[in-house]
Amino acid sequence: MQHKSYPIQGSAFGTQRQIDSYEYGDDHDQQIYIQAALHSDELPGVAVAWYLKHALSALEHSGQLRARITLVPIANPIGFSQQLQGQPLGRFESNSGQDFNRQFPAIGQQLSELAGPNLGPDIAENKRVIRRAIDSYFDQYVPEGELQSQRAILMRMACKADIMIDMHCDWEAVSHLYTTPQAWPQISTLGHYLGCRTALIADISGGEPFDEACAEPWYTLHRQFADRFPLPEALKPVTLELRGARDVSHAQARNDAQAIINSLTAWGYISGDTPDLPAIPAPLAAPLAGCEYLTAPHAGVIIYTREPGEWIRAGEVVAEILDPVSDQLTPLFGQQDGLLYARHWVRYATPGLLVVRLAGGEALREGPLLVP
Repeated sequence: MQHKSYPIQGSAFGTQRQIDSYEYGDDHDQQIYIQAALHSDELPGVAVAWYLKHALSALEHSGQLRARITLVPIANPIGFSQQLQGQPLGRFESNSGQDFNRQFPAIGQQLSELAGPNLGPDIAENKRVIRRAIDSYFDQYVPEGELQSQRAILMRMACKADIMIDMHCDWEAVSHLYTTPQAWPQISTLGHYLGCRTALIADISGGEPFDEACAEPWYTLHRQFADRFPLPEALKPVTLELRGARDVSHAQARNDAQAIINSLTAWGYISGDTPDLPAIPAPLAAPLAGCEYLTAPHAGVIIYTREPGEWIRAGEVVAEILDPVSDQLTPLFGQQDGLLYARHWVRYATPGLLVVRLAGGEALREGPLLVP
């Protein structure tokens, strides 16, 4: 195992933050990248990363790793430094107001210019050419501040991977994941081992999140060069939503870490017998554009009438918004059948607050598809 530290540039004088990575295995041809806490108030993945550190160390010691696996347990040191009266503020950067998991740069065109002249008839060498181009791009990159520096450090490591796993969680939720149509056939194995109830799938979800930014260079290279050169498969990204923010325990973290190890084994990145898939239904593959978001029409107390994980029929009430002054009690219900996969953890709604999300409907939405 190699422990590396990457200083984040642009910090205020007298302060310094860094990103720590742990690298396991010697096979650089196959690479896996795993990170946690890009939203630093989402902690289930941090506990999972701790169990992965120990599991990967043991697997490396026994010679079972067939890939270079990079693990970043804390992907957002900036966010962990943000507190207000004892409350973590880990989703948005306080200086810019930007979501830590949005506005990652699209670098595919620049990589095409760097890698294109060096591509040739050997697919393995082309993979190395692309990875060298990624390093070359970030060698020349000058971040404008701390947030841009943090993004660049993470992308430099993650963009070179064959599979990128970004661990998050929701407010109150069942386990679910986000991925692309191209990656889903392989990522479905991970979703099944984790017991994900649904997989939300989109080519472009809007907002330039980390997972799509890591895959974008590979898709761009395929569009521009696949008809002339043999190219390796594009990076397969997945964002895991490990239930709700309060779902942190040793037992759950241990199980989730083992599910990731099982998947890496099934994919051939760890040697050993492939564990049987759990005797539970596979995740429901649903278009992200088919998710239905239910918002509060007025202020009031949120009274939930249905639980995460329940299948909701169109027209069934999932929550009510109570205004005790006007006696207004407004039901919230979906227009389509769907799985209630996530809901807000607060119990007071301001007008327009996103309260409940359902998956499984027809792809009717357009534009930005992710939660703001």
